[in-house]
Amino acid sequence: MVILVFLILFDVDVAHAQKINQPVPNKEWTQAFPPFKIVGNLYYVGTSDLASYLITTDHGYILVNTGVASCFPMLKKNIASLGLDYKKIKILLTNQVHYDHVGAMAAMKIETGAQFYVDSADADVLKSGGKTDYEMNYLGESFLPVQPDKLLKNLDTIQLGNTQLIMLHHPGHTKGSCSFLMTIRANGKSYKVLLANIPTIITNKKFKEITSYPTIQNDYRYTMDTMKNLQFDLWFAAHASQFDLHKKYHKNKVYTPNVFRDQKGYQDLIESITTEYQEKIARE
Repeated sequence: MVILVFLILFDVDVAHAQKINQPVPNKEWTQAFPPFKIVGNLYYVGTSDLASYLITTDHGYILVNTGVASCFPMLKKNIASLGLDYKKIKILLTNQVHYDHVGAMAAMKIETGAQFYVDSADADVLKSGGKTDYEMNYLGESFLPVQPDKLLKNLDTIQLGNTQLIMLHHPGHTKGSCSFLMTIRANGKSYKVLLANIPTIITNKKFKEITSYPTIQNDYRYTMDTMKNLQFDLWFAAHASQFDLHKKYHKNKVYTPNVFRDQKGYQDLIESITTEYQEKIARE
């Protein structure tokens, strides 16, 4: 009976998944990239552009972002190639609830039994499978809906074993876009690491026309003002292209985490988006 119920539910999920709309605008989203140890207990396990981060602890693992649904097998393979067991994942996180970052989240949650923590402002879109997103709703259901296990607010701490992450609420790109700060100790050094959600502007509509997100203009301003003052040693983002992964890391070269310091690259990127925001406001 248990097996029968499972098979019925599996068939329903497969049929449901076939209705999901997840366009892949460039091949880098699903192109393989060699997983590697960034520093200490932090690993890159994502694709050529969709960044996923695995954090190992003495009580299990934390995974940040999953990529699109078709990334799921590659994500598991990447983790296994590092000699790690993806079924030890205990906590799932995301920088934002667009399908290119949570497309495989439902599958990962089911297979691992992990708890999914999400910025509370993104909970509604998460539970709707993307249908209530202010901009991406034109896709309909773009990922399998997920019920969050814990809702987070700004500066909440995520704790697993000997590791802590602080969630930073950075709304605008989505209502609950967020970044994570953590301190990693390795080889007698401490590194303050930022896993950033870069606040790119994805809408061509006037901000005042987005009635489902009336605070979007102020949210973007808050996020840009906040992010430009963040202090960190190393930084990464939800897209590999945003922090120039391919320029900074090469599998066959001697690797050092210091290639990811790049404070100037971060500030230039935030400044560029701020300028875009200001020009958009001026046009409106």
